[in-house]
Amino acid sequence: MPDKKLSGIYGILPADIDSDDLLTRAEAALKGGLQIVQFRDKKQGYKRSLKRAKALRLLTRQYGARLIINDLVDLAVAADADGVHLGRDDVTNLMQMRTEVGDDFIIGVTCRADVAYAKAVLNEGADYVSFGAVWATTTKPEVPTLGLPRLAKTRLLLPDANICAIGGISTANVAQVKAAGADCAAVISGLFAAEDIESEARLLTEMWKLA
Repeated sequence: MPDKKLSGIYGILPADIDSDDLLTRAEAALKGGLQIVQFRDKKQGYKRSLKRAKALRLLTRQYGARLIINDLVDLAVAADADGVHLGRDDVTNLMQMRTEVGDDFIIGVTCRADVAYAKAVLNEGADYVSFGAVWATTTKPEVPTLGLPRLAKTRLLLPDANICAIGGISTANVAQVKAAGADCAAVISGLFAAEDIESEARLLTEMWKLA
């Protein structure tokens, strides 16, 4: 069975940008050393999303990176992605899902700041749990901030969990996120809003390794 643990910089691509821009940004980040990419389409039709997901699958394979699909398990399976990331509202029966997708498939779940919920989904078959927003974020301004001390406490309460931190993470603070105990750091605008995405990905990746 392959190692499903996620570590390092986890790039979440901007939703609903056109396909050429999506692939250009993704490749720039992959050239910079990114090893995990998440694809999310909120407003596109299934056929178009599948086409885009398959194009990203080819690209991530070229760079030996993992592809995670946001919310849509059927899309992730159809595109032969490495896994799916589920919001709390998208979690129905994880045990059943695990049976259907198999042991090699990665399942991640958004937990915000809820350690008890994280324990429950991990017991039911989730592979990693995301906590945040660590800092305020323009992507989801409505999400309450967690802060570094609570992230560090989460690490202590979940010593064996694969924890992904998210929210307001950039080169300015990524080392602190690792120091607080996160296994990986999800970055959206901190990477994909950069003028030079490849250089930013390289810098984030190096800072993570050195932290």
